[in-house]
Amino acid sequence: MNKNNGRLLSLDVLRGLDLMLLVGLQPVLRHLLVELDIPALNDTLLYQLDHAEWEGLRVWDLVMPLFLFMSGVTMPYSLPKYRTNNGNGKVWARIVKRFILLFLLGMVVQGNLLAVDLDRVYVYSNTLQAIAVGYLMAAPLVLYIKPRYQLVIIAALLLIYSVPMHLWGDWTPQGNFASVVDKELLGRFRDGSMVAADGAVLFADWYDYTWIWSSLTFCCTVALGSFAGHLAKSGNENRVATAKKLFVMAVVLLAAGYLFGMFQPVIKRIWSASMVLCSAGWCYLLLALFYWWIDVKGHTKGWGWLLYYGCNAITAYLIGEMMNFRGIVESLFHCAVHPVLLTACNSLIVFLILRYMYKKGIFLKV
Repeated sequence: MNKNNGRLLSLDVLRGLDLMLLVGLQPVLRHLLVELDIPALNDTLLYQLDHAEWEGLRVWDLVMPLFLFMSGVTMPYSLPKYRTNNGNGKVWARIVKRFILLFLLGMVVQGNLLAVDLDRVYVYSNTLQAIAVGYLMAAPLVLYIKPRYQLVIIAALLLIYSVPMHLWGDWTPQGNFASVVDKELLGRFRDGSMVAADGAVLFADWYDYTWIWSSLTFCCTVALGSFAGHLAKSGNENRVATAKKLFVMAVVLLAAGYLFGMFQPVIKRIWSASMVLCSAGWCYLLLALFYWWIDVKGHTKGWGWLLYYGCNAITAYLIGEMMNFRGIVESLFHCAVHPVLLTACNSLIVFLILRYMYKKGIFLKV
């Protein structure tokens, strides 16, 4: 049992696995596979370590949904207790503060907030911002809505998202309704845009992520995570039954997602409703497996190193995305270093920083 805020060990371990893949293993493994250039591995493992070009869901496409999902899992452990101890006003001050900080940090990671050139400032374009918006929108559900009704609201949000997506536009990268909304509302503040000499805003064809309309489905991913957190928290006295509920939810969501995918494409870049259901199903399955193995069966040894990432998830993300330690490695070796080794050493330095912070009890909370 992880004594931190009464949460289960499996929650921090799974979040740690997600961040370790993002900032540690995937960069190294991908570089290695590219260097090896073995067709059998390229078509399988390397394929899964890259994002789907548009439709479909690969292993690497689950990293961001799992990050959002796990941010939701912790909400039932923290928000109701904080509200009970401090009241509505302070809990909402805390929620809004976290939203603002995550949103601003997202801009920092993208390089937009720190850019001297104002033409490079893009407002909404990062994973941390998706978490921020999803957290803000899911908070009322956690605080005021009974869990069984939360699922009804999630279904309603998925429907609200889907109706205009089917009625207006198409499912192409630039022709879908969510992309139109972003272009209209964000204008030149949309990532990949530029202002022409005549003042017209030009949108790059290569940029096909959507954010504003997709905020509805970001909320659904976080809220489905918070429902999982509710199951884990309320079922602590009967963990076997809780594990079964998590498995059942995984099966139901996967079935619903792939069935709905027959009518609506599974597309991560626009966070389609079918993608929400499919990815949440896989997240529930992962959580169920980790919960069963660690918190039910008691296999707690050997997971400590993942807590370095899981207990400082935001820090791990910021360091992994913003800091480049390759120059240190090259200076130490006094020569050109093979790209794979360079990337591996960079990941190792990130790991050592997180390990030091964990050992010293330094946890940066937003």
